[in-house]
Amino acid sequence: MANESENDASTPPHRPRDMTPAQLGFTPAKPVAWLSPVQLAGTGLRVALASIQGSYLDKRELQGSFPDEVDREIGPDGDAWIDFVADLGDGFDATYSVAYLLAQPQLTVGGHVLPRGRALVLGGDEVYPTPSTERYEDRLIGPYRAALPSVPAGEETPRMYALPGNHDWYDGLTAFLRLFTGTRRTEIGGWHLPQNRSYFAVELPGGWWLLAVDDQASTYIDDPQLEYFKRVVAGFGPDTKVIVASASPTWVQGVDHAIVYESLDYFLRTVIEPTGATVRLMLSGDWHHYARYSGPDRELITCGGGGAYLYPTHQLPETIQVPPAPLQTTSPRETYTLASRFPGKRLSQAYAASIFARLPKHNPSFIAMLGAVHTAILLAVGGVISSDFGSPLQKFALVPLFVLVAAVMAGAYAFAHLSDSELGRTRRQVLGSLHGVAQLGLAALLTWAWWELPLHDWPWPWSLIATLVVYGVVSGFAGTELVAVYLLFGARFGVNLNELFSAQGIIDSKSFLRMHIDADGTLTIYPLGIRRAARKWQPNPAGDPHSSWLVPADRLHAHLIGEPIVLSPKA
Repeated sequence: MANESENDASTPPHRPRDMTPAQLGFTPAKPVAWLSPVQLAGTGLRVALASIQGSYLDKRELQGSFPDEVDREIGPDGDAWIDFVADLGDGFDATYSVAYLLAQPQLTVGGHVLPRGRALVLGGDEVYPTPSTERYEDRLIGPYRAALPSVPAGEETPRMYALPGNHDWYDGLTAFLRLFTGTRRTEIGGWHLPQNRSYFAVELPGGWWLLAVDDQASTYIDDPQLEYFKRVVAGFGPDTKVIVASASPTWVQGVDHAIVYESLDYFLRTVIEPTGATVRLMLSGDWHHYARYSGPDRELITCGGGGAYLYPTHQLPETIQVPPAPLQTTSPRETYTLASRFPGKRLSQAYAASIFARLPKHNPSFIAMLGAVHTAILLAVGGVISSDFGSPLQKFALVPLFVLVAAVMAGAYAFAHLSDSELGRTRRQVLGSLHGVAQLGLAALLTWAWWELPLHDWPWPWSLIATLVVYGVVSGFAGTELVAVYLLFGARFGVNLNELFSAQGIIDSKSFLRMHIDADGTLTIYPLGIRRAARKWQPNPAGDPHSSWLVPADRLHAHLIGEPIVLSPKA
């Protein structure tokens, strides 16, 4: 089969000499500025449309007519190395840092020599913020092709499997299916794309199987998918060990919202449990960190450190019950203990406190938006003050002021409700309202201070210029720092915790898994962390055809997050 770089017209026929899009064949992307007004509005609209029309856009029912082959990943020695990474298609530096390490022929970490996986499993959210052909090219295909352009002749081609996450679903899975299950593209660089559906099953050595379930934002599992997996598990028995991959760690999310675990619980009860097989490991991404919960006979691992903004670990519960206690189910409940996390609790808390510096730096347009709002309030107050008391003109001037006050309160209230926590609706209402009042209080304070200064008495148009430039910038920064205070405070109550970190766009503390399955069925999991993503890259035009196009100009290495996790053939 021809290599992707040979049959894709967008790929340059030579190794790039620099990092220009013309040389690379893609445009290295910046991290998504999640609090950019345009981004907030666009993503909010996409999420709303996906929620309203989700059942109409759902293409899983159509996949029943797609080929239903089951893949097999067993090496010539009867063993296999498998890599797992999730949440990867964001800014170039973080995404490529992970891709570069995944692509190397081997990594030496903690005294262990770990060869590149014969299969790479993408655990969800392969592109941010919303899917399109161009975004997949710039944020996923281009970086991974540059990391592994090809493999030497005679060497077995590694394969890439992908499970869609909620961001892949925002267009109804259209772009995802075209990329990973279509016939136009069969490879990404040196990785072959074998799957035919948005879910898949892979046979592994030693009686292990990987079942990757597409439960579309933890809603339900469609009938064609259930029938596919029932055909797969028909040959399972008591000696079969199963790895279940899903796009979200619903076992942890169920602490606040038990219903999200329902579809996965249904899959385990109705598809796997009747066969007598044992689920020994469950994998997911979606939360952008590494966390492992250990139970009596099962490990639950979240590993969403593939490139997207960091998500905190300091708020993780020390123990969880799975299935979650409020969920009505016949499945036995077990207690799982938080065994390890990356970044550590203290570092995660330090990242949270960095909101004051990172929020304005990462979201400059957010400063402009708040500055515009505060300036509009100042001008509206000025219009009221300059009018005769009780006159029709003053009454008319009160209208825009009331509109602005209402807009600030509504915006703060809506912002608090971006939080995905189902607990504490009252907390969201109270905190959102307090935030709105605080912003109005800041506007009143800044307005008073401005009227105490002589700048507003300057002759026209200098007074207006001073208002727009000086007051706009100062009030924008002040309002942004007040938002930072609100985010840090609200996160203590589980409100806007995601926004506290997405606003910062932290590209460090990334992670992925490298797993080895012996022929005898022993599974060893190596959780690998990257403390600092590379920021500088050098073209490698003189490298061999199979080496990475770009190499790090600053330090980049992986380390073991903890001791390797060993799962014996018998539970």
